[in-house]
Amino acid sequence: MPDKIQRIMIDAGFTCPNRDGSAGRGGCTYCRNDSFAPHYCRTTRDIARQISQGKKFFSRKYPHMKYHAYFQSYSSTYAPVSQLRQIYQTALSQPDIAGLVIATRPDCLSDDTLDLLYELSLQTHVEIEIGVESCHDKTLTRINRGHTWQQTADAIQRAASRHLDICAHLILGLPGEDESDIIQSAHQISLLPVTSVKLHQLQILRGTKIAEEYALHPQDFLPFPTPQDYITTLRKFLKALRPDIKVRRIVSTAPPEILIAPRWGLKPDEIRRMIDM
Repeated sequence: MPDKIQRIMIDAGFTCPNRDGSAGRGGCTYCRNDSFAPHYCRTTRDIARQISQGKKFFSRKYPHMKYHAYFQSYSSTYAPVSQLRQIYQTALSQPDIAGLVIATRPDCLSDDTLDLLYELSLQTHVEIEIGVESCHDKTLTRINRGHTWQQTADAIQRAASRHLDICAHLILGLPGEDESDIIQSAHQISLLPVTSVKLHQLQILRGTKIAEEYALHPQDFLPFPTPQDYITTLRKFLKALRPDIKVRRIVSTAPPEILIAPRWGLKPDEIRRMIDM
């Protein structure tokens, strides 16, 4: 048996409908994709090469391991089904790949795409990470998501009808939201058939639209929550969340050279220890 399952991030060259004009231009205001991309994950390398480099990176620490191919960059279902099939099958054909984790948007999950994912789920592990970010249309408009909350709910319901494993991604502290809005998002997500959530605080990164907004109108963002403020809100969110929903992440960190705010100076493990206190 392998010691563990490790995710290998893959950039397959996808884009998003709110970048190419299908749903909007400019992308989400907070998004800087290279803030979480490891060095081995580059579109200049093919999928097999990225997986090979990722395995070398992780095998130094965990020599006996299986892997999930993690398509995290941009909207990783935003392509014709025939192209998606080829991309996913290429990843699955690599040695030691035991499943797929696919990050995407609610408006990039057509029935044909979901049927493909269901077909693959009969052969291997398949998990979908859906960028929900907020359950409030006012916020989705402000951050230029290019879709509505109803589209999110519909996509999750259609994915669940195919018995797919669904992880919902949310950002706590988006501009214009107060604590009551955040708690309401927990209630709304709990009404949907998601199996897990990933949470993190809002981070303002250099080179993003939200960084420009912050420079022009800092009063719209201040005061930034302290770590203890965030933990207090996070605890209330988790209390409002349906008990069977797994929590896969509660905080995130960006490279300090691109992080504008909030600059907590704490590692994720330190935040996790604080919430357990």
